[in-house]
Amino acid sequence: MLKDYIFTSESVTEGHPDKMADQISDSILDAILSQDPNSRVACETMITTGLVVLGGEITSKAQIDFQDVVRQKIRDIGYDHSDKGFDANTCAVMVTLDKQSPHIAQGVNVGQGTHKEQGAGDQGLMFGYAVNETDTFMPLTTDLSHQLALKLTEIRKNGVCPELRADGKTQVSAEYINGKVSRLDAIVVSTQHAEGLSLPSIEEVIRTEVIGKVVPEHLIDDKTNIYVNPTGKFVIGGPMGDCGLTGRKIIVDTYGGHGAHGGGAFSGKDASKVDRSGAYATRQVAKHIVAAGLAEKALVQVAYAIGVAKPMSFLVDTYGTETVDLGKINTAVNEVFDMRPQAIIARLDLLTPIFAQTAAYGHFGRRDIDLPWERLNLLDTLKAKF
Repeated sequence: MLKDYIFTSESVTEGHPDKMADQISDSILDAILSQDPNSRVACETMITTGLVVLGGEITSKAQIDFQDVVRQKIRDIGYDHSDKGFDANTCAVMVTLDKQSPHIAQGVNVGQGTHKEQGAGDQGLMFGYAVNETDTFMPLTTDLSHQLALKLTEIRKNGVCPELRADGKTQVSAEYINGKVSRLDAIVVSTQHAEGLSLPSIEEVIRTEVIGKVVPEHLIDDKTNIYVNPTGKFVIGGPMGDCGLTGRKIIVDTYGGHGAHGGGAFSGKDASKVDRSGAYATRQVAKHIVAAGLAEKALVQVAYAIGVAKPMSFLVDTYGTETVDLGKINTAVNEVFDMRPQAIIARLDLLTPIFAQTAAYGHFGRRDIDLPWERLNLLDTLKAKF
């Protein structure tokens, strides 16, 4: 197993076009769930210069002003004037939504279909991951990338540097020695900005107010490469600079390339879609394993067949870092964590409108918001199994 290496993760700000699409889709989901918690939602967003397109399938009793929800979210992100490249007030919003297929619905609805218990909304496999590198049990490179992206947004919105614009990217490369983080090899911060703001001015504020406020000093040395807006200019950004699509930042949403990803995106999907609820549940399991001291890191996989409640598989891998027998860990988590979709929804309270806040800066390891799958409320129960 490779012990000495450099690993890189990235994040993006809420004004990145793909993240805008995610946030719009999840804002639609939240608006619908706030009126009808039992709605079935699969909302996809495409956003480009002057245009937002909503597509997908929604079955709900809710009555939503889709135009208003879309425009308000874009306004909150910060694209409220044509000078910034996109204007929430004047952009076109096209809505092309249909209802969920009844053949899918009968596999999910209780009492319908071949299996009468609520089944998974689709087949698929999901992964959860946790590691003891940070207090959030997230990989350090992922954690720092998200913190840098969030700080970029904070200094734009709180007046420290209002000349910054909403689009941005961050990247952190850590050097691992004997499998442990030793130092940071590189930090990259790219931020959209107003015309006329010089690169030296941007570099100064990013080094002082972003990197200096986020990255621990002991991780940076004289060999750490720091790049700020390495192309030299970043005025054209957001949907004007690139087309945005829901679900195109799944690695940013999860673990920054650490662990594994099942392939399904999260945003715009209600919890009957196990792409989302299953991934949240496996993160809960992995975090409990590491927090309980059963392993230094853990990868948890669950897999489903459409319309079937019981998972096809539920597996824990600890990469050889376990402190107790791995077979006992697998047995214990199977006893403590019910991974049937209906049980996950109940345990994590996934019928409530909490999803828009997850659609930027990661779905896991958040310090700024309280998410049910991040709570360690079953820790004593799990420890009691050993």
